[in-house]
Amino acid sequence: MDLNIDTPRWSVPLLTENIRYLGAKGGRSSGKSHWFAERLVEMAVANPDLQWVCIREIQKSLKFSAKKLVEDKIRKLDVAHLFDIQRDEIHRKGGTGIIIFQGMQDHTADSIKSLEGFDGAWVEEAQSLSARSLELLDPTIRKDGSQLWFSWNPEQPTDAVEQLFRETGVDPSYAANDAQYGDDCVLVHVNYLDNPWCPKASRKQANRLKRKDYEKYEHIWLGGYNTRSKSQVFAGYWRVDEFEPKPHWDGPYQGTDFGFAEDPTVSVRCWIGDGRVWVEYAEGRANLDLDETADYFNTRIPDFAEYETKADNARPESISHLKKNGLPRMRAVEKWNGSVKDGIEWLKSFEEIVIHVRCKRMIDEARLYSFKTNKAGEILSDVVDSDNHCWDAVRYAFYKLIKTPKKRARVA
Repeated sequence: MDLNIDTPRWSVPLLTENIRYLGAKGGRSSGKSHWFAERLVEMAVANPDLQWVCIREIQKSLKFSAKKLVEDKIRKLDVAHLFDIQRDEIHRKGGTGIIIFQGMQDHTADSIKSLEGFDGAWVEEAQSLSARSLELLDPTIRKDGSQLWFSWNPEQPTDAVEQLFRETGVDPSYAANDAQYGDDCVLVHVNYLDNPWCPKASRKQANRLKRKDYEKYEHIWLGGYNTRSKSQVFAGYWRVDEFEPKPHWDGPYQGTDFGFAEDPTVSVRCWIGDGRVWVEYAEGRANLDLDETADYFNTRIPDFAEYETKADNARPESISHLKKNGLPRMRAVEKWNGSVKDGIEWLKSFEEIVIHVRCKRMIDEARLYSFKTNKAGEILSDVVDSDNHCWDAVRYAFYKLIKTPKKRARVA
């Protein structure tokens, strides 16, 4: 059957069947994931026996997989009659074709063998793929003509996916939009400016950040490396995972940081357990009207209004309003000289901070929240007052424990 598919110019070099490694890297809202999902559906329509696996480093539930995106493309292309969409996988009617969704952290050297014979794999958020996972995946997908697809927003030049493309003959640090061809690979660089369907809201966000913080804009929207990583406040103390709170954990603890001007208003829900801090939810939005705040958080964080929430005491009028309008258990925190540094050190006293995979804003802040540096590049002790909205909300959530650290032993 014939399919009418709008194809962005940047993706043309990836329309090949005789190349092993295909990569698309770049900034937010560039359309990388949408293109790969649509390409996968197109190939499955053409070949009813196609077998493909969609990979993430961490995936314990399909809620955070590419499955919904693939389903959306099936419906968009009006080919739903050719597929049997099941809870865990998608089957191609009229053949043996299947699309499955898995996390590499769940695989061992033995379990990965279940993917032998597959025609290919698409690795989403490939910047998070570990070297171990890549070493398991690459030799497993070895059928003649098989392909490995990678889509990612760059983080560090030392990431495993960056090394893979460097070893196959291209320079992943190259910032131009032209495709690069190496030994058995094609890599394209793309950002929101190359996406003809980029939402207007995304363009506005990008332009605001461009004016406010060009270095951050270059990383998030243009796909440059995260140059702030060396001065990252919580470097080595945090990781991303999927989890459900356990009955013996202490909490929940909730905190809210109010936004000013274009800064977001953010709320978090956290727990303490097994020697770790667990950030279960982190939701927020810029330009959030005060009258919308209670509904916004109550619909995004389950039972948010049922628990006490500590908020920035610089906005007593906002707290008073919200207590009367949907958040009756909101309370003001106390601040003291050095409370920011005390909060950072308190959080670092735990074995690690685990951020749920759903908390995209908090994950971004974890990468970008940094200490100041001088002109010589030396890291200073003062913290940059930026990319800290979620972290401020976390400090507010725990402020009583931070102020009285003797309680730390009782809740760890």
